[in-house]
Amino acid sequence: METVEFSAFLQAHRNDDVRTLALQAKKYPGIDLAEAVVQIAGRQMAEKKLPSWAAIDGIRYPRHLSMEQCSSELTARYKASLVEGDSLADLTAGLGVDCSFLARRFRQVDYVERQEALCRLAERNFPLLGLPDVRIHCDDGTEYLRRMDPVDCLFLDPARRDAHGGKTVRIADCEPDVRALEPLLVEKGKTVMVKLSPMLDLSTALKELHHVVAVHCVAVHNECKELIILLKKEADNVSLSAEQEVIIHCEQMVDNFLSQHFSYSLSEERAAACPLTAQVGTYLYEPGAALLKTGPFRLLGQRYGLRKLHANSHLYTSDTFVDFPGRRFRVTGVAGFGKKELKTLLEGIGQANLTVRNFPATVAELRKKLKLKEGGEVYLFATTLADGAKVLVKCLRNP
Repeated sequence: METVEFSAFLQAHRNDDVRTLALQAKKYPGIDLAEAVVQIAGRQMAEKKLPSWAAIDGIRYPRHLSMEQCSSELTARYKASLVEGDSLADLTAGLGVDCSFLARRFRQVDYVERQEALCRLAERNFPLLGLPDVRIHCDDGTEYLRRMDPVDCLFLDPARRDAHGGKTVRIADCEPDVRALEPLLVEKGKTVMVKLSPMLDLSTALKELHHVVAVHCVAVHNECKELIILLKKEADNVSLSAEQEVIIHCEQMVDNFLSQHFSYSLSEERAAACPLTAQVGTYLYEPGAALLKTGPFRLLGQRYGLRKLHANSHLYTSDTFVDFPGRRFRVTGVAGFGKKELKTLLEGIGQANLTVRNFPATVAELRKKLKLKEGGEVYLFATTLADGAKVLVKCLRNP
């Protein structure tokens, strides 16, 4: 039973450096300092990752790994925007972050988690979050799936760590194995939402899972965070023609849920025509992380009226500005890699943000060669043009 004294201690030390606090056990003999440090560290992480949770006094947190693995509030809210209905079951609920946001879209919600400590946290936290009716089940998700009645939505976030704690990517290496469970999942859920590793190759997922209706690739602050797959029984993307109709949604999110959105089908990408160019125009465009992950590279050029610098460079250019779903730059200079050209292009520049795209050197190697520090307002792209020329493009952000 948590004491009033313990709760007061957490409140008084909520902004302390937890590493320093952990060494002060003798100073606080009446406090379980190890647990206090877990709670204070958890809340401090939640302030950035789960601000609506951190704002509620009394919410309790697990040890670091579970906090590290849980969804952010931004991505959890996004997933909740995709589904609604009468009944939901989260079969791998963990800390319950995704479940807590999904739950507001359903009348009946079942939280399933095999770690008893996380279940106890959920029993405490859900009422504080305004969700007193969520039913908590300390159970194995796969076994619960076999016994449960059908629901409108099933949610799974398979564990992506092996027995030694190393990260895994392949669907078959995750626990549970969604590939093996897919027939039962689509029997028990009208819609099945699966959160997979952002490192997973999309084409592999579409080959291994046979009932995909949509894919959502979510990036936050230009870092790919989640690959979300929606499954339905009536879909069967084993045949090529069915696979072509899978809709891929690329979401590029920033604070306050602002988002750049791009949706397409594989058939659209295959049919798209994007002209290549050996000339860099007034503006340069770099696709956001979600687009780089899923790869609608021809379609981007076609939809926005852009020219692509090279089939493998994934950089685009235009002479008039367009509102592109990624980083936008105004080009201030282009040079080859001759000494005189580089000297003219880089005159007066001691630091720059350097990116390499389809270029035979790493950022570190090129930075050493160019003798440039990281940072500043100048952006440099080392890349290859359609005629094979290797160039350095100098730009400024936000034209």
